[in-house]
This record gives sequence, structure tokens and C-alpha cells, in this order.
Amino acid sequence: MADKTVSAESGSTLRTLANLWPYMWPADRADLKVRVAWATLFLVLAKLILVLVPYFFKWATDALVGELQPADYIPAVLVAPVMLVLAYNVVRIVQLGFNQLRDALFARVGQHAVRQLGYRTFVHMHKLSLRFHLERRTGGLSRIIERGVKGIETIVRFTILNTAPTVLEFALTAIIFWVTYGWVYVAIIAATVWLYTWFTVRASDWRIAIRREMNDSDTEANTKAIDSLLNYETVKYFNNEKMEAERFDRSMARYEDAATRTWTSLGWLNFGQGVIFGVGMAAVMGLSAWEVTRGTHTIGDFVFVNAMLMQLSIPLNFIGFIYREIRQAMTDIEQMFDLLDVKEEVTDREGASALVVSDGKVTFDDVHFSYDANRPILKGISFEVPAGKTVAIVGPSGAGKSTISRLLFRFYDVQQGSIRIDGQDIRDVTQESLRAAIGMVPQDTVLFNDTIAYNVRYGRPSASEDEVAQAADLAQIGTFIAALPDGYRTMVGERGLKLSGGEKQRVAIARTILKAPPVLMLDEATSALDTQTEQEIQAALDLVSRGRTTLVIAHRLSTVISADEIIVLQDGRIAERGRHAELLAARGLYASMWDRQREATEAEEKLRRARETDEMGVVVRRRTSEV
Repeated sequence: MADKTVSAESGSTLRTLANLWPYMWPADRADLKVRVAWATLFLVLAKLILVLVPYFFKWATDALVGELQPADYIPAVLVAPVMLVLAYNVVRIVQLGFNQLRDALFARVGQHAVRQLGYRTFVHMHKLSLRFHLERRTGGLSRIIERGVKGIETIVRFTILNTAPTVLEFALTAIIFWVTYGWVYVAIIAATVWLYTWFTVRASDWRIAIRREMNDSDTEANTKAIDSLLNYETVKYFNNEKMEAERFDRSMARYEDAATRTWTSLGWLNFGQGVIFGVGMAAVMGLSAWEVTRGTHTIGDFVFVNAMLMQLSIPLNFIGFIYREIRQAMTDIEQMFDLLDVKEEVTDREGASALVVSDGKVTFDDVHFSYDANRPILKGISFEVPAGKTVAIVGPSGAGKSTISRLLFRFYDVQQGSIRIDGQDIRDVTQESLRAAIGMVPQDTVLFNDTIAYNVRYGRPSASEDEVAQAADLAQIGTFIAALPDGYRTMVGERGLKLSGGEKQRVAIARTILKAPPVLMLDEATSALDTQTEQEIQAALDLVSRGRTTLVIAHRLSTVISADEIIVLQDGRIAERGRHAELLAARGLYASMWDRQREATEAEEKLRRARETDEMGVVVRRRTSEV
């Protein structure tokens, strides 16, 4: 079972590296490939120079003890201790310079990879279906992407800049020891490196499970924090601050435990690595010291062996660091690549053309749809919205009204039947052209945490300030905006919470006016508003829908009295259809809904009048007492 797990993880690692390769060696960026080539050259030069450093250390030591004599072709000044020490430090500086050149050249490559993969993930998230986003938590998604983007840079940099030079340095060190001191030294060093690497890999694999647990706890805590803050008002309404804090603390307690075990296991890993390398170094140094006592090695040789081993310990320790970082980064971006592997539920067909809107006639033809195969929502819906006319869809909750708007926008595809605009099946045209032709004013308008101008201009980003102001005036919100201290530069707050419901709806109407679509969808645009605000908003909506093909999803029947046709849904089927007066005369489902809503409205109006009367009485009594 363990072997299968290791094999699966190895396959996952190789698959992830294969996915990353196009970002490390971008096919469309010759300039970045040149940077990678120069960085590789400087990398090799740095390692070649690095192996010379211990030689200068050896020669300087031998010169100091008088064991290094100038040859006939080497001037005495060049073997003087001062010159050798100077040369030793110059070589180190040159080697450091090549390393920094390598890092500087590769910086843009690494950051380009981070940007491109982050961009691809962001775009992919927007391509995934509404179903996916309704089933996932935004806080968890943002945390996955954040960690994944950071992990990308780690893998890209360590794969290109550190793994290859470390292997090269091992090879050069082995060659030097073999040629200069014999195979015994190489055998001891090779055994030490192998044992060190084996221990590092096994210990790091053990730590990966702990790291995953820590990441899961971190994601859970972050998700709960964001959910709680987004629902700040609800938390306050129910006085549940303590409960929210306890939920968050439970997640953080799991994170604390996993993080503690992560750092503790790291300590054991570092200690084990130190013991293995210490034993190997002691064996090599002991062998060299014995050679010195026999006279077969000089003091400089002893110093050289020590310097080479100390120099080798840096990349050797880095191998453990590289492996840990790459594996941890792999853990961090596993979920990110899982997101990229999620298939798009709604895609453009090959060769899909742009939607051409001439009249704007919308046709639903025998449409069947279900979110779950065991629970059908629409069961053969057929109706037509003639060009320039208004058709309203009403019905009890759960009848499938909002599903119709989601299907028209192609958030989902119908499972049977078709939806057409001017005779074109919306599955045969591009999603971009389809959505560009439809304007939406939803029930729950969520605004971006930016200025009022930004949110209005969202309907058409290229619109001028005058066009934005004109759209706001048509939506009957221009006067309100002008009265604000910062005008159109006023920040609306997260999700538009600084504005009232009616103000947010007017902003939504203004940006739809700015978009100027031939087809308009009003999805219960006034159901969450009070009666007075509803009437004001309805006047603006009537202005927007004039001359446009308009489909209205309505809860309050008073808003659809003037519709050219009213379709009554019940249990996913069309129960009734006709104009307002016709449906009332039929005394069916629509009439019963109308009667209930009228009674509720009258009761609400009586309550409002009673409150006004009470308030007036309080004022009169107060004034009488004052007199």
C-alpha cells in the first residue's frame, strides 16, 4: 500500500512538473528563453570557479608552512601567502557575481511564470459553471490560489536554478577527489551523499502529510473568517459573535497543532541530516589526517579536503531544502492544478459564430432542465418573447422562474429543447456575444468595492463621464449622486453595503442602461424593496425596457400588470398564460396569487397608516402638554 502511495505521489509530481514546464520555457517568448540560456551559462561558470576556491586555500596554507615553492615558470610573488589569500577572495567574489547575474537574469522568467499561471487560473475560474461556484466557498478558493501562486515561483526557481548546479557540483567534487586522492575518498563521500539524500526524502515524505493537514486547517479557518465577515450584519442580528469566534478558534487550534508538528518534524529532519553529514565528514577528515601523519599529504591537502567538504555541505544541505520546498510547493499547488483540471460545463462549440441580433425575439422551445437528474426543474417550457415586447414569468417559489434567466445567459445548457434569439440556438453562438446582447437587473445587486462611477461604467467600460452621468439620470439616481460629498467618486463599500437597497438597484439599472442591450432580463428586480421604493424603481425599469425585448421574472404581481403576456409557472410547467385582466377573469392560480398579495399589501398599508396616526397623536399630545 505504501509503495502504491509513493508511486502515485511520484506520478503526481512528474505530472505537475510537466504542467509547469511551458511556463519555465515559454514557447512564445524568445527573450525569456535567452535569459534562461544566459542564466544557465553563468550557473555553470559559477560552479567551475567555485571548485577553484579550495585550491587557493590549499596553496595559501602550504605557502604559509613553507611547503609550496615557486616553479621555474611561476614567479615567486604569485605563490606568496598574501597573493594567494588575495586570489582566494577574488575568486569567491567572482563566483558570487556570477550567481547574482544568474538570479537577476532568471527573475523575469520566474515572475512571468507566476503571472501567466495566476492569470490562467483566474480566467479558468470565470469559465467554470455557476454550479461549481455555488458548491465552493470563495474564501477557500482564494486561499488555494494564493498558496498555489507562491508555490509556482518556488518550483520554477528551484527546478532551474538549484537542482542542476547541485548535481554539477557533486560531479565536479567526485572527479577532483578521485583524480587527486583516490577512490576511497569518493566512496565515503558517495555513501554519505546517498544516505543523506535517502534520509531527507523519507523524512520529507513523512512531513508532507503534516503539511497537508496544516494547509487544510488554514483553508478552513480562512473560509470561516471570510464567511463570518461577509455576513457581519447577520452575526450582529443574532448576537453570535462568540459562536463565530469559537468556530474560528477551533479551526485555528487544528492549524496550531499541525503547524507545531510541522516545525518539530523539521527539527528532527535537520538533526538527522547533521548527524549523517558529520559522521561522513569525520571519516574523510580522519583519513586525510592519517595521510598527513604518513607524509603522503601536506597540511594544505588537509585544509583542502576540509574546505571541499564544507563547500559540499552547502549544496548537500540545499538538496534537502530543495526537496522539502518543492514537495511543500507541490502540496500547495496540487489543489490549484486540480482547479485547472475541472472541466468547463458550458463551452462554445467549435466554429461557434457571434450572435447577430436583428429584432431580439426570444424563443423557448420545449425546454427541459434539471440541476439533479432526480429532481427535474423545467418540464417542457415553450413560449416566445416577441421583439420589443415584455413577457413576465410568475409563479410560486421553486417553480423554476430564476432557472429560466440562468438558462438564457447559458450559465447552464438545456438538456432537451432549445432557446433561440432571432432563430439562432444560443448553444451555437459564442457566450461572449450572447451575454453582450442581454442586460440583467437582478434581485440582489452586488456591487464592486469601488466608486459609484466604476460600478455604473461596468455596463460599458469605455463609456465617457457624460454617458455615465446620463445613464444615472435615466435611472433616477443622478440627483442622489450629485448630492454626495465625493459624487461619482464615492466608494460603495464591499458588496455595495454603503448604499440602500433602492440605491443599489438604481446603480444596477444605470449600468444596464449604459450597456444598451437589445434583450433585457429583470430577475425579481424589485421583490426585496418596500412598496414606495418599488414604485420608483419600477418607473425607471419601464423606461429602460421601452422598445426592448424584455423578460421579467416577477414575485410581486403588481409590477407585471402592463406586460404583453404573463406566463404562470407551477411545478416546472406552464399552468396559465395571458394578459393580467384575462388571468384574473380565469380565477385560477394567478388570480389566487393576486388576491393573497393584494391582501398582504392592504394589511401593510393599514399598519403603516396606524403607525403614522400613532406618531401624529404623540406629537399632538406633546404640543398640548407644552402649551
